[in-house]
Amino acid sequence: QVQLVESGGGLVQAGGSLRLSCAASGSIFSFDSMGWYRQYPGKQRELVARIISGANTNYADSVKGRFTISRDNAKNTVYLQMNSLKPEDTGVYVCNLRITPINYWGQGTQVTVSS
Repeated sequence: QVQLVESGGGLVQAGGSLRLSCAASGSIFSFDSMGWYRQYPGKQRELVARIISGANTNYADSVKGRFTISRDNAKNTVYLQMNSLKPEDTGVYVCNLRITPINYWGQGTQVTVSS
């Protein structure tokens, strides 16, 4: 049974920084991708950033240059360093782990950026 535990959300002023963490537990030997999606009310989740097996990364255009995703293999943990936050970054950030064909999702952590 794979579980994802997220932490690091909160309230921050525009221009500030936050760091999200997602720790995966369970029988994980390898994965296809691990990363973060953003959930807006009434809308589908959208990709924020992910690490693909190996070291490749994908970022949403809106966060390139501001957000950095990294991983700690020993801890099965990914981190999302978010800098220069904007009010439009506000949302629920949900951790995703994909081990084909299964997508595992965390509970989500709220990020609120005030103007």
